[in-house]
Amino acid sequence: QVRLVESGGGLVQAGGSLRLSCVVSGNRFTIHTMGWHRQAPGKQRELVATITSSGSTNYGDSVKGRFTISRDNAKNTMYLQMTSLEPEDTAVYFCNADIGPDSDYFDYWGQGTQVTVSS
Repeated sequence: QVRLVESGGGLVQAGGSLRLSCVVSGNRFTIHTMGWHRQAPGKQRELVATITSSGSTNYGDSVKGRFTISRDNAKNTMYLQMTSLEPEDTAVYFCNADIGPDSDYFDYWGQGTQVTVSS
């Protein structure tokens, strides 16, 4: 059974940094595109960043230049390095991964990790 587990969230002051990790376990098939999303209280879930299996990245406008997504395919792990954090970055951060055969994959999600940025 496929599981995605996030870690690394916590409380940090504005201007600080955090590094989130997302570990995939139980998969028998290829991990395609992976991503980070976030949801703040009372707001819709929004894209933070995505990364393909070959390393191509895409970022949401609000985090460009501050966050960096990466992955270690050998470890089935994805990371999100967050710098220059702002109170507006406070949210639950979720990772997701498209896993399966090339023609038929499924979108799996983790349970989320809380990031709180104090002013």
